[in-house]
This record gives sequence, C-alpha cells and structure tokens, in this order.
Amino acid sequence: MITIYLKQYNKIIRNADTKLFDELGYDDILWIDMMEPTIKEQRAVESFIEISLQTRQQVEEIESTSKYSETENAIISNSNFFIPTGDSFVVEPVSFIISNEGVLVSVRNTESRTFRETEKRLQMNYRSYSTGYHIFISLLEVRIDYDADLVELIAKQVASLSKDIAAEDSIDREVLYRISALQESSMLLRENLFDRQRVLSSILRSERFPNDIYPRLQLMIKDVNSLINHADFSFQRLDYIQDAALGLINIEQNDVVKIFSVAAVIFMPATLIASIYGMNFKVMPELDWQIKIGESFTLPAGYLFAIGLMILCSALTIWYFKYKKWL
Repeated sequence: MITIYLKQYNKIIRNADTKLFDELGYDDILWIDMMEPTIKEQRAVESFIEISLQTRQQVEEIESTSKYSETENAIISNSNFFIPTGDSFVVEPVSFIISNEGVLVSVRNTESRTFRETEKRLQMNYRSYSTGYHIFISLLEVRIDYDADLVELIAKQVASLSKDIAAEDSIDREVLYRISALQESSMLLRENLFDRQRVLSSILRSERFPNDIYPRLQLMIKDVNSLINHADFSFQRLDYIQDAALGLINIEQNDVVKIFSVAAVIFMPATLIASIYGMNFKVMPELDWQIKIGESFTLPAGYLFAIGLMILCSALTIWYFKYKKWL
C-alpha cells in the first residue's frame, strides 16, 4: 500500500495513485509512505525519486553507516520502531529516504501509531511541515514520545513486580518468568533508544537539514539521554529484584534442607540403638528380660527398654536443639 501526501490548495491531500508521479513534480509531493509495497509500487517510487529503495536485509543491518548515511542524491536513515504485541513488543525496522528536493519516502511492513499520529499533526498544522525533512523529524519526535510511554510502562511493571514479591511468602516460576520477560523488554527498549540516539547524533552533524530543525534536535537528544538513564535504572532494579528472588528461593531451599537434616539427626540415636539391638548375637542379656504380670502373662522387658531408650534419646536431642535455638 502506498500513500502520497500532496501540497495542494494550501492543504495536505492524500492520494494512493502512483500515476501522480507522471503528472506532478518534486515541489508538489511532500511525503510518500509505503507499507508492504508491491514490486510495481517500489519501481514507480524508484523511478520518480531516481533512488533505489533498500532491501529488508540492508535496513536491519546494525552498522552505523546503515543507520544513517548521506549520498549525493539523498539522505538514507534506518530506525527501529516498537510494535506492541500483547504484553511484549516486536522491533520493526523502518527505512527513510529524503531526496535532495525534500521529498520523504518511508518504507515499512506494519501499521504503527507513530505514523498515524504524525499524519494527524500533518493535517492539523500543515504549515509547519514544508519539507520532508520536517516530517522526518516529526516522526522521530512522536516516536520518542511513545518510547517515553514505554519506559514509564516498564517502570510501573517493575514497581508492581517488586510489590508482589514483597507481599509473597514464596517465589514460584511465574515470578521468575515475569522478571525474565521484563528484562527482555527493557533490553529491547534500551537498544531501541540507543538506535534513536545514533540517528539523532548523525542528523545533528549533518549540514543538509533546514536551520530551524537543529534546535529541536538538541531537545530530542536530551530527551533520549534521559530516557536511556531511566531505562538503565529500571534494568538495574530488575537485577536487584532477580537477586532478591533468587535469595528468597535459596532461603526456602535451606529451610527444607534444614528440616531434613534436623529430622535425620533426631532419629540418628534411635537408629543407632535399633541397629545395636538388631544384631543377632547369642550374648544379649536384654533378650531374657521379662516382666511378669500375674501368673500367666509376661512382658518382654528388653524390647520395652530398647523402645524407651530410643524415645528418650530422640527427646533429649530435640531438647538440645531447642536449647541451642536451632529449631
């Protein structure tokens, strides 16, 4: 799909007919927005601006020259945009080309709030967007505003997670999954902000943009730097929360091991006594111990003595542990 923004009748007009390229000149066209363009649309735009569009592989490259470069005929910039998908985000690269005549060409593969909001601003105050350079800077401004919303959203999720962990007595896998998901989102957001910082710094060093844009660039770079610091704080806080969660898990495991260890020690004397009396030796006087009750009934006193001795040793062990405050 292709959308062409024209400057006609003192307002901005949208059109999707590529035949306009044969009828209009550079002064009439302000912005060419392409979303999942067909081969025919790509060729029509390339023929009009006399510049080859970039492939997706070129757009996704991370080298600094791939993010921003200037040629004799155009300025080429590639930037990543966050696309929300439920509780997570998807990074979608977008390619921008600004011809020497000031025509902006954007190539993307998915719908984005940034472009919808920029289109609204363009329709409401078209006088502020006299060239494609101004539209490009406006797109970056809107994107930075949405990045700020994402940074704030992640900060709130981190704060909520911290409260949930503090209120729970135990840590389960779901909490660890939440921490991992927030760490992944935070890292993606930081990479996205660094990408924005590189593009803005490259534009600031350029001499081909209109002079009224550079003061806005200074403010945008300050905003991005503050967002990076905020994102770093959230990431560090997630590290702290993860360490605290792992510490709580270790304490729970230690408590379980402590219970088994104490139980083993408590029953160790009883086990030793049972092992001694379980030996099949002929000389074992306790076997002959008996208690007569009446004339016809007798109790095996040795057996009762061994049972009582085991209970007494276990009770003494428990008392000693409580005296030492190990229990």
